[in-house]
Amino acid sequence: MTKLVRWGILSTAQIAQEELLPAFIDAANAEVVAIASSNPKVKDISMKFGIPAIYESYDELLDDPAIDAVYIPLPNALHSQWVKKAAEKGKHVLCEKPAALTANEAEEMIEVCKKNGVIFMEAFMYQFHPQHQRVKEIIASGEIGDVKIMKVSLSFFLENRAGNIRMKTELGGGSLYDVGCYCIHSIRNILDAEPRRVFASNQKDPEGQVDMSVAGIMEFENGITALFDAAMDRTRIDYYEIIGTQGSLRVPRAFVPQMFNGEAPIVINTMDGIQREEKLIGHQYVLEVEYFSQCVLDGGMPNQMVENTVRNLKVIDACFESIEKETFVNVSSGHSMISGL
Repeated sequence: MTKLVRWGILSTAQIAQEELLPAFIDAANAEVVAIASSNPKVKDISMKFGIPAIYESYDELLDDPAIDAVYIPLPNALHSQWVKKAAEKGKHVLCEKPAALTANEAEEMIEVCKKNGVIFMEAFMYQFHPQHQRVKEIIASGEIGDVKIMKVSLSFFLENRAGNIRMKTELGGGSLYDVGCYCIHSIRNILDAEPRRVFASNQKDPEGQVDMSVAGIMEFENGITALFDAAMDRTRIDYYEIIGTQGSLRVPRAFVPQMFNGEAPIVINTMDGIQREEKLIGHQYVLEVEYFSQCVLDGGMPNQMVENTVRNLKVIDACFESIEKETFVNVSSGHSMISGL
C-alpha cells in the first residue's frame, strides 16, 4: 500500500475549495485529514471533501500530531507568520504564491523551515504541467534557433472587488503579486536564467491603491529580452510566446489548462512557413500535490525549488523599485542568507 502524507488545510480559501482539495482526492500519495477555519461553511466543505477533523483555529490544527504537512492559501501578507508557526510545530509547508512580500521575508521563512527540519515549497502549480518541460526540449533541440525574446501575458477580470483581499494593500494585494509573479516565474523557469535588470510600470485602482495592471521588461546577460503584462481588470488572457532566430512557439494555455481538462497545445512555427502543434495533458494541481508529498516521503526537496522562491521575489522587489523610481533597476544578485543558497 502506498504511504500517504497526512495534510491539514489552513482556511477555506476559494483556491483550496476549487483546485487543491479536489487535487488531494486524486493524488496517489496524499490525504487531507483536517481543515481549520472559523467560517461556518467549513462543516459543509469538510463533508463535501471527506475531511474527518475540523478545527476552529489554525493553532489547534498545527498542534495535531496526526498531521504531517499543511497547505497555506491565506492572504499574501499572512504567509510569513503561518509558515513560521507551522515549521515550529514540525509541519512541512506548501504555501501559496507569492510565498512572501519580499525576498528578505522569504529568506527568513525558509531559514525557520530549515532550522526545524521541515520541507517548504511555494505553490507555483503551473510548472508541473508537462507542456513546459516539452517547451524546454523544443528550445534545446534548436528547432526555433537561438531564443531572442519571450512574451508572457496573464490577466483576468476581477468581479465583486469590494472586500476582495486582492484589493487590499495591507494584505499584499495587487496584480504584480497575484498574477505578475507567474509571468516572472515562467520567464525565469523557461529561459533557465536570471535577469540582470528590469523595468516595470503599473496602473492603480483609484480607491484601493493596489496595482490593477503591471507591465515589465526583463533583460538577461545572454542578450535575451522578456516582456510581460499582468492584470486584474482585463479579459482572461493566458499565454506565453518565445521567438527565436529560426522560428517561434506559442503556449496558449500556459497557466490555467485545467479550464480545458488539462489539455494544453504548443504551436510551433518555423522560418520555412511550416506550422505544427503538439498537445500535452496534465492535471497540474494533482502533480503539484504528488510532487511535494513525495518529497516529504523521501525526506528532501531539491535546493533549486527553494532557491526559486527567493530569486523570483528578488525580481518582484526590483519591479516595485522600478515602478517607484520610473527607471530600469538592477536585480539583486547578492548571496542569500540561507545556508546552501
